[in-house]
Amino acid sequence: MVIAGLGLTTGQADASEFASSRIKKKQEKPQNTGPSTTLSGGEEQITVTVRRRSEPLQKVPVATSVFTAKDAARNNVHDLQGIFQFIPSANFRTSASSKDRTVFVRGIGTISTSPGVEPSVSTVLDGVVLARSGQATADLLDLEHIEVLRGPQGTLFGKNASAGAVNIVTAAPTEAFHAHADASYFSGDEYRLSAGASGTLIPSKLTANGSFLVGGYTGNVRNVYNSETVNGYQHRGARTKLAWTPDDQTRVTLGLDYMYSNDAVPNGVFSSTSHVAYPTGTVTNNAALAQALSAEGINPSSNNTRVSNNTLSKSIDHNGGASITLDRKFGAYTLTSISAYRRWQNTQDQDYDQLSQPYPSLPQLADHGWLDFWQASQEVRIASPKGHFFDYVGGLYYLHTSDSETYDRSLQPYGGTSTSGHANFGTTGNNYAVFAEGNLNFTKNFRAILGLRLLRDDLDYRFNRTSTSAAAVTGIRPDYSSNGSTAHNGYVDRIGLQYDISHDIHTYFTYSHGYKGPAYNVFFNMQNTDAKSLRPEQNNSFEIGVKSQFLHRRITANFAAFIEDFSNYQANFLDTVAGATVTRLINAGTVSSKGVEGDITARPFRYLTVGGNFAYTYATVDHFNCPAGAPLSCNVNGQPLPFAPRWKLVLNADYTRPLNDRFTLSLDSDYTWQSRTQYSLTETPDTIQKAYGIWNMSTTIEDRKHRLRLTLIMRNAINTHYASYMGYGSLGGVVNWLPRDYGRYGGFTLHKDF
Repeated sequence: MVIAGLGLTTGQADASEFASSRIKKKQEKPQNTGPSTTLSGGEEQITVTVRRRSEPLQKVPVATSVFTAKDAARNNVHDLQGIFQFIPSANFRTSASSKDRTVFVRGIGTISTSPGVEPSVSTVLDGVVLARSGQATADLLDLEHIEVLRGPQGTLFGKNASAGAVNIVTAAPTEAFHAHADASYFSGDEYRLSAGASGTLIPSKLTANGSFLVGGYTGNVRNVYNSETVNGYQHRGARTKLAWTPDDQTRVTLGLDYMYSNDAVPNGVFSSTSHVAYPTGTVTNNAALAQALSAEGINPSSNNTRVSNNTLSKSIDHNGGASITLDRKFGAYTLTSISAYRRWQNTQDQDYDQLSQPYPSLPQLADHGWLDFWQASQEVRIASPKGHFFDYVGGLYYLHTSDSETYDRSLQPYGGTSTSGHANFGTTGNNYAVFAEGNLNFTKNFRAILGLRLLRDDLDYRFNRTSTSAAAVTGIRPDYSSNGSTAHNGYVDRIGLQYDISHDIHTYFTYSHGYKGPAYNVFFNMQNTDAKSLRPEQNNSFEIGVKSQFLHRRITANFAAFIEDFSNYQANFLDTVAGATVTRLINAGTVSSKGVEGDITARPFRYLTVGGNFAYTYATVDHFNCPAGAPLSCNVNGQPLPFAPRWKLVLNADYTRPLNDRFTLSLDSDYTWQSRTQYSLTETPDTIQKAYGIWNMSTTIEDRKHRLRLTLIMRNAINTHYASYMGYGSLGGVVNWLPRDYGRYGGFTLHKDF
């Protein structure tokens, strides 16, 4: 379950705590054991690093959800798309290519393939900001836990984090030797093999851990063109950390990781050959598309799981990096330095026309893209001691990014002459920032929160496209070249009050100003109107919350209410090129998100834990700036934002008890439900996913004597079909993207500790 207030200790303690904790606790918990919870005397608090230092989650004045390694294993989810199903305030936009995938928090996120735009939700991996959304879509190996922070977080989390931050923490090395191995197998021929070890290399000086992963899944979509199963994946990866402690005041951690992903995701499966106009509701049938799909044996419907593609769509990613984290105590102060380099390479092939051959009025189009992105970052921060009138965390931040891409599209009309286009483009960016956030402790129970980030963004781009046609043809514009640069100074702030009513009841109110830098819409069909930079996205956010525990902490109840207003919102809107569907990034205008969130966990008796998490999010377009030449209605004021279900909830129950001195039995069940969800800013009725619910269950038997654990898992027990994303097909109709749990499936996970 998503933890709202029951016992979690992070595997990577904050810098301000490391030296004293090392002295007091010579032996750490084994990695990947998940949260440990004890009630009343000796209880372990949930410890998070939401404000860049270790604090109990119940006392942090930020609405936060925590998802642990144990939760991930129990639900067979190992990436953000799967994990966000269990976090009501977060959603994920999937696609055939990792370049198009992105994260939403409270209905706010950025959809764009352009390397010239940053995400609204910042993803941070072991203290290192991932500058591109596609970097955050990889398999999460050796996960310890994830913190999802809602609302602007830029005062402490770079780069800018205007809508929220996802803080990913992987396992830290332990002093005591520990090794583990995991093997999983699920219906659909899905497997996952991983193993790792942790321990001391040099007593009192050097500890290390290492792990690897091999996983794969055949898929749940049939390509009738070649009689193969697609919509699966192949993943390979490894991760290691070495922690050197030359003395009790210093720790240096070297982190290395690499992940290979080969996702054979089709460019959607057809659910309809018609379009339903907004706001009129007029239905326009595409007879040519219907006839072509019928000839290829495809029956478009909400239950369709078949495609007919002669270009095998896939996205191949190489994701990895290195970081050096230095923590040094100077008396009661702690200095932290994080130096990091990361690289992401992506190769993608897509069947743009989504058919196996050309037909009259339906040409063949095939895409091939290549991306090489790298980033280098440096962060230095100082954490003051706690317990004084003013305590704070402050520092300096620098990020350099470099992107180089090529993209090719070939067009073969029915009985006509072929056309091709080739684009070569890229961006270079720099972000500089000085930041600080602190508390003015007026009394032991009452404090003010002050935070500020001053920043500068420099961004430039280059673009060149050549085409064998002098005029625009289906999906390919003619020759075009341009370049440009922009720079902007911005700021982020947070002001708030926090009052502890009692030891177990904490309240807070905060105002935050969020910022996301300027952008360029750099993509294959870029044209002159895209050469002008987009204005920075800014927002004002108000949040009030209460975090409470009752009945000797057997009940935890946390609630937050929020209002967020965004100006110059950067979003994708539908466009066309000679009849082919594309999108363009625009300053869409002003949008807002307001709502209430709640996390409740209870232990009604000794062995049972029940919980419920919910989010009511009213995210809407307030005023839309209609782009010139828009092919669809711009009358979307007052309509919902994409990927923002009005209601989303998670109910869960866990019953764990020892059967005897050797065996322990656990029974787990959860139910996730979300209301109807619009997937397009065009507000078209045929891109709405109806409300649906998913029921999952698992049973675990643990043999403590042999340190062996067997978990039986069933996902989507009631076999509910749904689409994780819906959009218009490139040449017409509506297509769905099918998630891993599109239908019922089950399997097992076997875990062995050594």
